[in-house]
Amino acid sequence: MDRQGNYNKPWILQRADPYVCKADGGYYFTASVPAFDRIILRYSKTLRGLGEASERVIWKKHDHGPMSENIWAPELHWLYGGWYIYYAGGEVEDKWHIRPYVLKLDGTDPMKDEWVEAGPMRPADTDEFSFRTFSLDATIFQVNGEYYYVWAEKVSVGKQISNLYISRMESPVKLATDQVLLTSPDYDWERHGFWVNEGPGVLFHGDDIWLTYSASDTGPAYSVGMLHAKKNSDLLDPRSWEKSRYPVLSTDQELGIYGPGHNCFVKDENENDQMIVHARTKPEIEGNPLDNPDRHAFILPVRWNEDTPVFSFRGEI
Repeated sequence: MDRQGNYNKPWILQRADPYVCKADGGYYFTASVPAFDRIILRYSKTLRGLGEASERVIWKKHDHGPMSENIWAPELHWLYGGWYIYYAGGEVEDKWHIRPYVLKLDGTDPMKDEWVEAGPMRPADTDEFSFRTFSLDATIFQVNGEYYYVWAEKVSVGKQISNLYISRMESPVKLATDQVLLTSPDYDWERHGFWVNEGPGVLFHGDDIWLTYSASDTGPAYSVGMLHAKKNSDLLDPRSWEKSRYPVLSTDQELGIYGPGHNCFVKDENENDQMIVHARTKPEIEGNPLDNPDRHAFILPVRWNEDTPVFSFRGEI
């Protein structure tokens, strides 16, 4: 919802791939900026207040080489006793040479202290596949004392396919296990323009884990899909995850909202689950969809149909 409580109105303009973290008595916000050249951070005592909070630029892209182009989808996480930001970046020399990188906070205050580069995310020693090609959109969650890293990576030849993979973490900058395929774009609604699964987000509810993701190209066909697993299952076993047949959030032409995707989840001040998601407000896209700044952050309440989450820009089931 926007600052007036409207679910179908943008909350933060021109901020794609939004990520919100509840910590330190308030909320932190980060996202991709239209120029794809920096990482920003906001803080507010309230969730809605992030919409008016001042932004701090905590890091800027390099002039050349790794991390010099297409700085995408930062996420802020507290793990292993420190603050880290996970993001993806390309190179001026090859903007599609996208790989995952990590920043570490040198201090305790994300809005004041210095952020330093912790290097690229590294695969497990036995893993010959992860991060060898186009890799991005990492998120992290913790279950039973273990941290899990979920990301998108392209495979195949020609018009490559973007799949989602999962691995257990060894440290903030290294994986402990070989990649496991979670989902590939199996259905027609995941294959518009490009065959894509990306942008994972994790929602916990009792003993259930709901993992959302985004599918198809980043225009009006962009939609949110969902996987489900139990906390006590083997999360590195693909059979532990059940995939929904249809998207759980997609374009609502009547409301003028197009291509929702790349979401996260956070609890509000009353401990109610909220979905933070970006979407477009125009059906037509001028030029390359990735270069068009018409992607804005929205807040949606998570409704529950028994124990299954339901998402809607109408604020209702």
